[in-house]
Amino acid sequence: MFTKPVSHYYISTDKKLIDFDKVYKFLKNESYWAADVTRERVAVSIENSICFGVYEKGTDRLAGFARVITDSATFAYLCDLFVLPEDRGNGLSKFLVKTIVTHKDFSSVRRILLATKDAQTLYSRFGFVDLDSGSRFMQLQKTK
Repeated sequence: MFTKPVSHYYISTDKKLIDFDKVYKFLKNESYWAADVTRERVAVSIENSICFGVYEKGTDRLAGFARVITDSATFAYLCDLFVLPEDRGNGLSKFLVKTIVTHKDFSSVRRILLATKDAQTLYSRFGFVDLDSGSRFMQLQKTK
């Protein structure tokens, strides 16, 4: 099933390596969570987050992406995680999640939160669990 082993890829938090157009195109055209996002909003979100890019060794071609919003002390929110369709099936989503949850910037964080419609099995491998129905978490959903 795997076409390339994970060893053919690396992960970096260097924002200069991010192929912004690929990230924006994926979020706008292929994600269910950010279909209405603007280029400007994506740019600001990247600027104000710790971003993780998955790159193919030798070409530095972007293969996946995720970002984390955090105070680096108590809380982090993992979002916008994706692997491009042509790179799926190589274990990159697991590689990316493992890299994020073990990253030094989150060693003292007490809670990492995320939202997903369809990737619970991926995240549960790393200890993520569903919030209780009696959750203390609330949200204010604002329009654009």
